[in-house]
Amino acid sequence: MSSVSITVMALNLHEGEQGSGSPNSWEKRRELCLRVITSYSPTVLCTQQGLKWQLDFLQQNLPGYEQFGISRKGPQDTTDEYCTIFYDKEKVELLEGGTFWLSESPSVPGSISWGSTVPCIATWAISFSSRVEPPGFSFQIVNTNMDEFSPRARRRSALLTWQHIASLPPSLPVVYCGGFNTQKESTTGRFLLGRSREHGVVGDMRDAWPNARVRKNMSLIRTYHGFKGNKQGVKEFLKLIFRALCLCWDRQTQDLHIDWILFRGRSLVPASCEVINDNIDGLYPSSHYPIFAEFMLPRTVRFIDTTADR
Repeated sequence: MSSVSITVMALNLHEGEQGSGSPNSWEKRRELCLRVITSYSPTVLCTQQGLKWQLDFLQQNLPGYEQFGISRKGPQDTTDEYCTIFYDKEKVELLEGGTFWLSESPSVPGSISWGSTVPCIATWAISFSSRVEPPGFSFQIVNTNMDEFSPRARRRSALLTWQHIASLPPSLPVVYCGGFNTQKESTTGRFLLGRSREHGVVGDMRDAWPNARVRKNMSLIRTYHGFKGNKQGVKEFLKLIFRALCLCWDRQTQDLHIDWILFRGRSLVPASCEVINDNIDGLYPSSHYPIFAEFMLPRTVRFIDTTADR
C-alpha cells in the first residue's frame, strides 16, 4: 500500500528580548532559523514563544507558508508571545482553527489558573491535504507552550488539551506538539501517554520519538540547552553517557526532552524523528533544539467531516 507523509517541526523561538549586543540575539539567530526551516521544509511548523515581529520576519521570508495564531493575551494584543502554526500552503489548506487558554476559563483571553505565572495557550488547526487521491485527508495540529514553573498547571493544562483532542472524531489524526516544560516521566507526561490518571481519566497520546522507525541524534538527551549546545559540562556529559547506555537495551527509556511531538490515530505512522542540532560555530537558532518528525499516512485515509460530531 502506498502512502504519503506529513512532516512537523516544533521550534521554540526564545522570544526576542535579548538586545542586538547579545551573542544570542534574534538578529544573529534569525537567518539560522530560516536555514533550518527551509532545509527541512516541514508541512507544518509549530513555533513557541514567538513575538509578532519575529513571526513577521519568518512570514516575509517563507512565502510558501501561511501562519495561524494569536497572542496569549488575546487577539487584540501584539506585544506578547504566540503559539503559531505555519503551514505549507502548497501542500495543505486550513479548514478551521482556534485558540484556547490553559485555565479554568479557556475561552477568556489572558486567563490564568492553577498557579500559572503567565497565560498559556494551545493553538489548534484542522488542515486538509489534497495531495492524496480524492477526496484527500484531514488532520489536526495542536501547538502549545505550558507553564514553566507550576507542575499542577501543566497537569491540568494537559488534561484540558487532551479533553479537546478526545472530543474529536476518533478517525481524525492528531499531532500535539510544543514546549511542555517537563520530562515525559513527569505526571504530565505519564498522563498524556496513558500511564497515569488525572481527575479519573487516562490520556491516549503516543510519543513520536520512541515510536519512530528512525531516530536521529539520540545522544542529545535534552532539548533545552540554553544556547550551550553540547557543551553542558561534566555532569551533563555523565547523564548523556548513562542515557545512551540505557537506550542500548531499552528503546522506551525516557529521554529528558521538554519539547515533544505526540500523536493520536492509528493512521499515523511515525517514520522518523530528529533532534536538530544545526549550528554555525556554536551559534544555535534557539535555546531549544528543534524537533522534527515525519508521519506516514496510507492513501486509504480519506477526508473527514470534522463538524459532524461537534
